[in-house]
Amino acid sequence: MDRTVTISNSGSFAHVLQTFAISLLVSFLGTLIGAMFIPQSMVMLFIVAELVMLVASIIIRIRGKHIGYGFLYAFTAISGVTLYPVIMAYGGALGAQVVSGAFFATAAIFGSLAFYAHRSQRDFSFLGGFLFAGTIGLVLMSVFSMFIHFGSFTNVIWSMVGILIFSGWVLYDVAQYRNGVASEAVPLAALNIYLDFINLFLYILRFIASIVGANRN
Repeated sequence: MDRTVTISNSGSFAHVLQTFAISLLVSFLGTLIGAMFIPQSMVMLFIVAELVMLVASIIIRIRGKHIGYGFLYAFTAISGVTLYPVIMAYGGALGAQVVSGAFFATAAIFGSLAFYAHRSQRDFSFLGGFLFAGTIGLVLMSVFSMFIHFGSFTNVIWSMVGILIFSGWVLYDVAQYRNGVASEAVPLAALNIYLDFINLFLYILRFIASIVGANRN
């Protein structure tokens, strides 16, 4: 995804963070809906819808347009539905306390990185190319993992790389948005930060699961 937006002061960084926080809440509600009302046989439909919306957001951005709040909250709600079986799988393997701990660790890491990027006023734009290439690499690894079984050591390295890449995205995105964005760009900025947070959380869970698997072996 082209993750850059036009910078202006018409949409404050606080507004971006508020929209991101609402997106997390909507995602949590989506997870609850997935737990209570969505049968497992229908989850794949939501995964497809999530991917279609993600591709649509890329096309919209390429055309120089913006996503709206309705699109953002619909996407995060669907994302919550698709996260439920993943979180349940990790919960079954690691325990609910470990999953909760991973979430709070994600929040702590995210908050620390965001605070540093905002207060330091450093320019992290040089990371963009590396992070984009790394993200493509992670996507390819995910595709390969459908056909090739990776051992515990490979999964540990893979998850560590994922944590580093999405930590980098937090620095990059916060640095891009800290001085404000155009009002119409707030939903896209919040979506990018939401994706940073969720992917960081998932790779932390993967890392813990990989360590546990390596110890068992």
